[in-house]
Amino acid sequence: MFIVDYIVNLGASVMMPLIFMILGLLLRIPVSRAIKAGLMVGIGFIGLSITVNLMIDSLTPVSHAIVERFGLNFSVLDVGWPAAAAVAMGTRVGALVIPVCVAINMLMLYTRTTRVLNVDVWNLWHHAFTGSLVTVITGSLWLGVFAAGINCIITMVIADRTSNDVEKYLNLPSISVPHGFSASFVPAAWLVNAIVDRIPVVRDIKIDTESIQKRLSILGDPASLGAIIGALLGIIAGIEVKAILQTAITMAAVMTIIPRMAKMLMEGVYPISERIQEIAQARAGSFGKIAIGLDSAVSVGHPVTLSVSMLMIPVMLVLAAIVPGNQFLPFASLTGLPFAFVLVTAVCRGDMFRTLLTGLLTLSLALLIGTNLAPIVTSTAVSTGFSLPQGTTSISSVDYAGAMLPWVIIQSFYFKVAGVAVLSLCTLGLVLWNRRKLQQENILMAEAAQKEEA
Repeated sequence: MFIVDYIVNLGASVMMPLIFMILGLLLRIPVSRAIKAGLMVGIGFIGLSITVNLMIDSLTPVSHAIVERFGLNFSVLDVGWPAAAAVAMGTRVGALVIPVCVAINMLMLYTRTTRVLNVDVWNLWHHAFTGSLVTVITGSLWLGVFAAGINCIITMVIADRTSNDVEKYLNLPSISVPHGFSASFVPAAWLVNAIVDRIPVVRDIKIDTESIQKRLSILGDPASLGAIIGALLGIIAGIEVKAILQTAITMAAVMTIIPRMAKMLMEGVYPISERIQEIAQARAGSFGKIAIGLDSAVSVGHPVTLSVSMLMIPVMLVLAAIVPGNQFLPFASLTGLPFAFVLVTAVCRGDMFRTLLTGLLTLSLALLIGTNLAPIVTSTAVSTGFSLPQGTTSISSVDYAGAMLPWVIIQSFYFKVAGVAVLSLCTLGLVLWNRRKLQQENILMAEAAQKEEA
């Protein structure tokens, strides 16, 4: 317990470099190269964190001004992902989630039901969040741990099924994103793609960064796009001209700096990834490639991801006002929306139109899910000693209490034995389906390699 708490308290910026250094040494990479790889991961991750925090600091007052300007007031307060993570890791499930999920990852690799080696240990809090709420519902620690494990397994499957899209459309070869929040939006993106592909004319609509740059020249550049969207948010918020200009320049900087920090982080990942591929091919050629599982921060700076997430800030506040039955006021989570769209952007092939449609669907549902789970989230928070903001009786969060995946898992436990049985069978089915898909992909990769040699 003490060791787990100590590791978690190091923070992702320290854990990530240490994990990569140790992994490099275990893979027999030269000491100097392993240390450099770990340091580059750490430097890149800190750079990403600083830039994301800069975005949050800039957009928080803008979001607050929009809320005040339109007089939005609901009974459920949004406490944001940091509070949700603190609550999740403060429970008994949170103390067990890291060893449990690491064991699940190793077992899935051994049984070839995943190709993802997840080193993003910090974000396992998403699974702990689900498990903690289930523990409150059932009164059972072990059912909570079981729910966390189910959440972990499904997220790993989604990470596998999106890894090719991540490589192709986010330009991250041999990388996967087993991030709970990002993964939970993927099924909706698959659904939107399937529907749009069947509608004539609509399926031909394509808005990506290349088409924007081609039609609008410099206005389609990521920096210019960030400045435009930042200025629009400031105007909607009704803030003073000075603040509008500051927001515009900050958003331009964010959209320029984040991809460069991600590139620096990847400089540390690639030596480890390449070595893993060498070992996998030498010892088990039929296994295929291994993907390193990283935080979705590695691609949060994609122009489509950032553009859609910033546009969704005012849109989500409008949705909060018009969605029937909603009592959840999104505020603290608004600046974390880019993490919701990382995998959506990849699945939607970098198309802003489809990503926006997915955002409208998922964030409308997030409001209702956040409202629905608020009583359990509040009970769990109180049980961990979390201090509710003054005058607040009910709390929730878009990340992770507004996501479809944990909601479905949690609802299953209300049906007791029948619900748990159905959930278990569905999860097993997903795992076996994923194993079959991986085998098919490995065969295709082997055939492609033979053709290249010929």
